[in-house]
Amino acid sequence: MGRARAIRLFPVLVLVLFFVIAAEANTQEYGYMLILMDEWNIKPPSWVSADPCDGWEGIKCTNSRITALALANMGLKGQLPTDIELLSELEILNLSFNEGLTGQLRASIGNLKKLVHLNLVGCSFFGPIPDAIGSLTRLSYLSLKNNSFSGPIPPSIGNLSSLTFIDLSDNKLQGSIPVSNGSTLGLDKLLKARHFHFGNNQLSGPIPPGLFSSDMRMIHLIFDRNNLSGSIPSTVGLVQTLLAIRLDENSLTGAVPTSLNNLTNVAELHLANNMLTGPIPNLTGMNLLSYVDLSNNTFAVSNVPTWFSTLKLLTTLMMENTGLQGDIPQALFSFGNLEKVVLRNNLLTGLLDITNSSSDLQLIDMERNFITELTQNKDGFNYTLILVNNPICEGSQNINYCIVTPSIVPNSMSPTLSNCTPVACPSGQVSSPNCKCAYPYRGTLVFIFVSFSNLGNYSYYRYLEKAINDSCQSFNLPVDSVSLGRPAWGSSFHLELVIEIFPSGDQVRFNQTGVSAISSLLSNQTLDGRPRFYGPYSLFFPSSSSGGSNKGLIIGASTGGSVLLLLIVLVGGYALYQKRRADSPSRRSILMTAVPGAPELKGARLFSFEELKKYTDDFSEANDIGSGGYGQVYCATLPTGQMVAIKRARRESMQGAPEFKAEVELLSRVHHKNLVSLVGFCMEQGEQMLVYEYVPNGDLLNSLSGKSRIKLDWMRRLKVALGAAKGLAYLHEHANPTIIHRDIKSNNILLDKDLEAKVADFGLCKSMADTGKDYITTQVKGTMGYMDPEYYMTQQLTEKSDVYSFGVVLLELITAKRPIERGHYIVRVVQSAMDKSKDFYNLHEVLDPEMDIGNDQQKSVQMFVDLAMLCVDELRAKRPRMGTVVKELENIIQISAPKWNDNANSVATSASYEDSGEVSKDLYSVVFDYSTVLEGRR
Repeated sequence: MGRARAIRLFPVLVLVLFFVIAAEANTQEYGYMLILMDEWNIKPPSWVSADPCDGWEGIKCTNSRITALALANMGLKGQLPTDIELLSELEILNLSFNEGLTGQLRASIGNLKKLVHLNLVGCSFFGPIPDAIGSLTRLSYLSLKNNSFSGPIPPSIGNLSSLTFIDLSDNKLQGSIPVSNGSTLGLDKLLKARHFHFGNNQLSGPIPPGLFSSDMRMIHLIFDRNNLSGSIPSTVGLVQTLLAIRLDENSLTGAVPTSLNNLTNVAELHLANNMLTGPIPNLTGMNLLSYVDLSNNTFAVSNVPTWFSTLKLLTTLMMENTGLQGDIPQALFSFGNLEKVVLRNNLLTGLLDITNSSSDLQLIDMERNFITELTQNKDGFNYTLILVNNPICEGSQNINYCIVTPSIVPNSMSPTLSNCTPVACPSGQVSSPNCKCAYPYRGTLVFIFVSFSNLGNYSYYRYLEKAINDSCQSFNLPVDSVSLGRPAWGSSFHLELVIEIFPSGDQVRFNQTGVSAISSLLSNQTLDGRPRFYGPYSLFFPSSSSGGSNKGLIIGASTGGSVLLLLIVLVGGYALYQKRRADSPSRRSILMTAVPGAPELKGARLFSFEELKKYTDDFSEANDIGSGGYGQVYCATLPTGQMVAIKRARRESMQGAPEFKAEVELLSRVHHKNLVSLVGFCMEQGEQMLVYEYVPNGDLLNSLSGKSRIKLDWMRRLKVALGAAKGLAYLHEHANPTIIHRDIKSNNILLDKDLEAKVADFGLCKSMADTGKDYITTQVKGTMGYMDPEYYMTQQLTEKSDVYSFGVVLLELITAKRPIERGHYIVRVVQSAMDKSKDFYNLHEVLDPEMDIGNDQQKSVQMFVDLAMLCVDELRAKRPRMGTVVKELENIIQISAPKWNDNANSVATSASYEDSGEVSKDLYSVVFDYSTVLEGRR
């Protein structure tokens, strides 16, 4: 009997032990927070309970463990203690804008192995950046901007392979730019990093050619205001994702490499104030340029380059003291976006014709040239023209363009449009854009890149105000409105804007919680102010008066050792645990399965709208990687470091609930290396979004058309065909239940980093479950040119309909022609040209010459064409099954290159497609599955 009782009590004892351990961990972290509170002299009013996870502001917990410290602009003072490493579950550490935080960044920071986000902007740390920072292998965001760090950039940073944002600018870093050399790491290993911000340091030596590669995803390259020497390496032209370059104010020499012309996405180019030589660089191919500054270099005397008349998006052209000579093209001034042209101190001559000037034009500065004639618009103009020290001004000093005119910059808050009448406010308070009196939270925004020069165009700031206000609202911050003004060019033409943020409701000032929350949001440097605030990553430096106040911390403590008190603590702890667990992402996914009509998930994550908005920088243009009839696709990096593609449907083109449910449910349970994996989905706020694994080399259509610049030779095309066939064969013959894709086409076949094919887009798929027959009668859907004609006529869908579509893709692969091109159908074109009695079936005029096919490949080409034509037979009964297609493609590969299977790119045997192909699950999926098991046991 005693044994039976002990067995019954065992689960209770286990539960008690669990909560004792949890309580001990929680108590330890409370002790660590007391150490930090004492070290930093911080006393937020909410830190009153004995549980840091119980509403302490700036603290976020998961499963009763502290995972985030977001204490921006909290007035912290002191150093970063070694004890910070004891918060071993920490994922986010944001201590930005605490000028009182000083001392060295200790090596113990490297023990925070789970850290994903480290933000120490605007503190006062000094000394070297510890090499141990390279141990934070999960880090995706690193910003140490505006401190006093010195010494070299640690090469170990190259170990941070998940990093997408790195900002070490405005410090005192010295030495060379580290790159890997076989024995040490370097910045060239940061292939995922989109932002390289290293401006305003003391870096020296050349820019290493090895820093750049075509595998990089960099969009911002910032090394301005350093002591860099040597030439600009031609390898910078490999990074075709670049949008903006700042290498100005260094000591760079040599000619500007012609490879810069490959950077067709660059909109801002700053190379001013160096010692560059050689001819004026040719920027003809950089058609998206909006801001160009090549001033104060020692280029060879050259005629005005032709690209002056071709860059239609140009707003600002700065080429002071660059050796320009000859006539200025009239076409330059007619660009619709042009605002500022500065060509001072050159050798420009002859007629200056600005009769067709842009209405946005603000300034033309031609001081110290050899202009002899001028033609202007007789109907008047609004720009400022400076021709001082030109022959045209000799003896004509009274003409306005012959007088030096000081630049006028708006110096007051810009007028904000509103529907209310401004009111008189008490002393110290300010009227908000909504005409409410309050003490605003005031600071300064500093923009590295803007695509305009006209500081007086207030519509630019209106757009940005809305973007900031929307960001505050999306994070539920207590913000009523935002006002921007006092625009001015700061150091090195960084745009500075005073920002005033007003509290919502009846508040007249923000409390410390509001101040810290706003500072944390803005410190992440991810404000999106397009279209004019190009590259909108901003820097925020709050003023000392933030409108907040600190109150004394009241700590309540209680003691007791009774069993009753222990039970109360355990019950309360259990309730808290259940509540937090219910709010966790994995729990949200489980709960979704209980919602009527919601997808039945197996490993896919339910994302909130705010999460995906954050990961994509508010669905910014910089992260936009494609579009279609359904909507846009954005790339993003999750806090785990995993890169994903987020497919966001347009409101007017969203799938019906059944189609969306089908795609989510299907992808959550099919796993094969040749199928795109579903990471998660979102169905909040009227949105339909799917989160897929990121497949870096785009779709097959772009490769065949040459848009992706990926060259597919014959062997590579065979491999792509085989991979896609294996994915389809898995769906048709080994998924449970089997599945018909219904929309196989070249732009639904993606290519990964190894050019392995992955079938994508399952929005039209149909399951064969419970049909009791070999076909489904359904409304005809698909893409013209790929559609099975028998399915079109009978509305009876079978897996042979996918086979027909795949046959069209095979014909695309071998011809690089679209299914329907100029009214000609690819199937009919090949059928008409085929003559099996001749070499290559007489298809020489149809085959894509980019395949580099030799005579030794004649047999494999003919077998491939035979297979394709068999797949597109009008009678579905004559078409092969996809399993047969896989085996035939493997035979063709063997004939094409008998030794191909012996090398590193070998093709798997025909048995490989029969495997489930399940890849190792990420951490989240493991947690999800384990949570599901626990839920089932209850």
